[in-house]
Amino acid sequence: MYRRLFIAFICLITACSSPKYKNPHVVIETNFGDIEVELYPDQAPKTVAAFLSYIDSGYYEKAAFYRVLRDDEQPSDAPKAELIQGGIWKTNYKLAATIPGIPHEPTNQTKILHTDGTISLARAAPGTGNTEFFICVGDQPGFNYGGANNPDGQGYAAFGKVVKGMNVVRSIYNAPETDGEFDPVIYINKIKKL
Repeated sequence: MYRRLFIAFICLITACSSPKYKNPHVVIETNFGDIEVELYPDQAPKTVAAFLSYIDSGYYEKAAFYRVLRDDEQPSDAPKAELIQGGIWKTNYKLAATIPGIPHEPTNQTKILHTDGTISLARAAPGTGNTEFFICVGDQPGFNYGGANNPDGQGYAAFGKVVKGMNVVRSIYNAPETDGEFDPVIYINKIKKL
């Protein structure tokens, strides 16, 4: 009898103190709606830790989605890509330029592939990515390690996936743009942890 009560008590305490999700979840709030993203710290620990630290530091308080790549607007001889890109590059460039890059975590190590809804780190050379991120619209194998979308073959550092709000991602994707830039930019009201 006492053993059962003790086990029930332990289960109750464990349930009350356990997190809501196994992995961290964040919500990207926009005027188009909310995008909930699950992050994968076991697979991409450095990228996830940095992204969460940017949220905690308030870096994304002046953020926006500012870039879009659509299949039909890209050169016919170039590898195609479909995505929306956001961060603080257009809204707080001075801050973005001071933040050091994150060590590159390629997909051949993390096993997080660039499928529909994957969130990944934008970058120039490997290890230069920081606050800027993109969300894949459709599967984008060219962003994986060895893919055709980056000349160095290292791909991009995927670190999570949209679990709610892909309809919002697609609405943003279809917003007015000029030469691959949203016109006007689509402000991110807040990025918060759940």
